[in-house]
Amino acid sequence: MKSHGGFTESTGDPSFLTQRWLRWLAAMALTLFLLGLPIGARAESATSAPRSGAHVYLLRGVLNIFSLGLDQIAAKLQAQGIIASVDNYLAWSALADEAAAEYKSGQLRTIILVGHSSGATALPDMVARLSELGVPVALAIGLDSLFHTSLSGRVGRYINFYIANGAGTPVERTKQFHGDLENVDVENIPGIGHVTIDKNQIMQQRVISAIDAVVFSQPTATPAKRTSRTTGAAPAAAK
Repeated sequence: MKSHGGFTESTGDPSFLTQRWLRWLAAMALTLFLLGLPIGARAESATSAPRSGAHVYLLRGVLNIFSLGLDQIAAKLQAQGIIASVDNYLAWSALADEAAAEYKSGQLRTIILVGHSSGATALPDMVARLSELGVPVALAIGLDSLFHTSLSGRVGRYINFYIANGAGTPVERTKQFHGDLENVDVENIPGIGHVTIDKNQIMQQRVISAIDAVVFSQPTATPAKRTSRTTGAAPAAAK
């Protein structure tokens, strides 16, 4: 028996423990609902009609409840008329097939990839898959991959931002890789860390600037009509 401020809690009662556990689960479920973060859900929308034939695929890390700075980046891109979608990194293969199909059908002409943590680790696999399908990747940006990765296939420019004094690692170029690779150590940026790199305003601006340089440096083209949707929008500020 334990006493807390005038009431007695019977910690040895199995039914009490079960009720307490169920209340905790209910609270967690409500929290996720209020945050708008159903596990595995995809966030995709466009605040205005697309002004380019580009699609930016952003890959979150583990559990799809971290890397929420990618949702902020996506919202800023959408405000510029750039199609951007946010997915869990486990969907990288299906997303590569989707991008290839849209590219070959003429709906899409510029493919850009961005990933954080496990999402950054999956980027080389997605690049290689698209290359196998004969589809070019204009730009890929990794944010602090936790595992050593190597590149093969074709990509116009691959930027790997990593924190050298943390867990991040450089990306290795293989003989099968064709394109420009940049490994950029960002450990000296104020407030940077593995779980904050995607939310850091300096880093977000670097990512968006690199994307804009690719998208808006090309002649404007009108892609085939495409419907965008929003499912499980994430909050602007989250860990």
